[in-house]
Amino acid sequence: MDTGCDRPGLKPISEALEHLLSSCNPNSRDEQVNLFDGLNRVLAESVKSRVNVPPNDNSAMDGYAFFVDENLPTNTTMMIQGQALAGKPFTESVKAGYCVRITTGGILPKGTNTVLMQENVTKSDNRITTNQAVRRGNSVRLAGEDIRQDQTVVKKGTRLSPAHLALIASVGIDRVIVQSKPKVAVIATGDELVQPGDALEPGQIYESNRFALHGLLHKMAVDVLHYEIVRDHPESLSKVFLQASQEADMIISCGGVSVGDADYVKQVLDDIGHIDFWKVAIKPGKPFAFGHISKTLFCGLPGNPVSSFVTFEQLVTPLLKKMMGELPSSKLTLQAKCAETIYKRPGRADFQRGICFVDSQGQLWVKPNGKQGSGIMSSIANANCYILLEIEQGKMEPGEAVSISLFDA
Repeated sequence: MDTGCDRPGLKPISEALEHLLSSCNPNSRDEQVNLFDGLNRVLAESVKSRVNVPPNDNSAMDGYAFFVDENLPTNTTMMIQGQALAGKPFTESVKAGYCVRITTGGILPKGTNTVLMQENVTKSDNRITTNQAVRRGNSVRLAGEDIRQDQTVVKKGTRLSPAHLALIASVGIDRVIVQSKPKVAVIATGDELVQPGDALEPGQIYESNRFALHGLLHKMAVDVLHYEIVRDHPESLSKVFLQASQEADMIISCGGVSVGDADYVKQVLDDIGHIDFWKVAIKPGKPFAFGHISKTLFCGLPGNPVSSFVTFEQLVTPLLKKMMGELPSSKLTLQAKCAETIYKRPGRADFQRGICFVDSQGQLWVKPNGKQGSGIMSSIANANCYILLEIEQGKMEPGEAVSISLFDA
């Protein structure tokens, strides 16, 4: 079968990714930031706990704390000696035959090793009677049970999520060492492009790629450098690309990488820098150019909005993660059944935009989200997943199994 990848310059996506990642070294610059500013930043140093979590033996329930040798029988009566509240410990030693009223999180007083929840006792005046047998250590959280002092809690190379921030804060740390933000220049090219808000003349369209890329880059915590729309003139392109190469770690351009009469990006990149490869066996997004200008990486995305979006997610995102020192990870894929016919010709890996859903029996299904043209941005905006179709895959019939990748929440 002709995969379509034998044509000169059409590189399979796996080879393109391998080439991209081998062309980039992790950023060696780091900085210290307040934990409130750590969301989506990549750790440059592992975080170790300063304390045990929990710091003391404490109660997992609202109830009563007392001492048990091994087991305590039902109908045992004890006097209440005092109370231990979260943040207000009971400082005396609990006498034999006595108990202490304790709340969830309260430090276990000296002379106790067990907690019985309040629903399982009968209280009368200043005493309790147990309504069930109790084993030693019941409902007690031991010091360091969750995290030990000096234990690594988050590894270097982790992109910090809200849960990571809470975990780091819980071990007493308010500042972290993270990779410095790479500077990424975003440049849109094309004589037909107009800034949103301006009036359209015949033959013009509103430029939208920069807005999508800005949002995608913002989630990755990079510094985005925006430039004015550049017209389809080699001199104008060369001037802006050279300027961006002095100001950014990576240049992302949109448009001008195809084979039209006014597609000059590849020519200019070849003149002022170096092209590593051009054209990838991916749909949408075949005309993707990668190279560098001096030490600045260059990714030339197609101008069509869907092609630009898909090639950024599938090719540029892994490259940026490598640049930022993020730990390698594979994206979760799920198996679904085709809810309707999926049309595809062998030759390119296809990332069709789909809508997945679960039926009443719990089966996951997926269907293409309408028209799949590279200029139809609603195919992404109104979808919730990519349908992942390999290079050699052809048409798929209803009921066949297919891989999908969910969009980011």
